[in-house]
Amino acid sequence: MEDLSEAELKGKTVLIRCDLNVPLNADSEITDETRNISSIPTIKYSCEKGARVLVCSYLGRLKDGLEEILVEASGQAYG
Repeated sequence: MEDLSEAELKGKTVLIRCDLNVPLNADSEITDETRNISSIPTIKYSCEKGARVLVCSYLGRLKDGLEEILVEASGQAYG
């Protein structure tokens, strides 16, 4: 990420796709935050260089094309 300078990021909107497909227990609590934690440096770097950051992701795999995908648990990890 450090390949992009402040001049390239300042005032820009940056879309960062994070792999937040994290393991959840039966209560939908994250059991391993490694993927969430590894996204933070890129998000922070972009913010510190003046970018407006949008984060997108997915959680889980579709079953029969109808299963609702929930990312609330990962979103809560970011505060």
